[in-house]
Amino acid sequence: MKVLRTIKEDLDNARVHDPAARGDLENAIVYSGLHAIWIHRACHAMWTRGHRAPARILAQFNRFLTGIEIHPGATIGRRFFIDHGMGIVIGETAEIGDNVMLYHGVTLGGQVLTQTKRHPTIEDNVVIGAGAKILGPITIGEGSAIGANAVVTKSVPPHSIATGVPAKHRKRMSDEKRHLVDPDNYIDPGSYVI
Repeated sequence: MKVLRTIKEDLDNARVHDPAARGDLENAIVYSGLHAIWIHRACHAMWTRGHRAPARILAQFNRFLTGIEIHPGATIGRRFFIDHGMGIVIGETAEIGDNVMLYHGVTLGGQVLTQTKRHPTIEDNVVIGAGAKILGPITIGEGSAIGANAVVTKSVPPHSIATGVPAKHRKRMSDEKRHLVDPDNYIDPGSYVI
């Protein structure tokens, strides 16, 4: 039953994150991001139980099927959503929290060749824009947004926006300040990063 609850939660999450999501059956059939995370969960279970070769083989099948490469060692939280996932790469020691959303072309990669923690930690409620590269054992703080095509090699504090090459960060506008802005002319600073 836990598997069915998780699938239902993922399908509900797809509708929350994608206005083009029409219905659960269609989404379950056509969303490669959902397929990638479902297969990854099986790979990760095998990996953590010591069945490394079958986990890597299934992960390669996942990559072939979806265009999304997730190492079986990567740890991924609940309600993870991949929109237009082609070209995503998630490394072995990457850790992803709950309610994280990635767009196509995102890399969560390493910078060293040693067997250490070499991939990023993405905390809860983070959005990462298309083509962003987050490299090394850094942390992207809770509630942050990473801009499209940003190259991030230093940790980003919680509730920040990081943009540019190399990425620079600034605080996101607080909810208290948002109500003071004219809603007809307001653009959420997190919305342009996608």
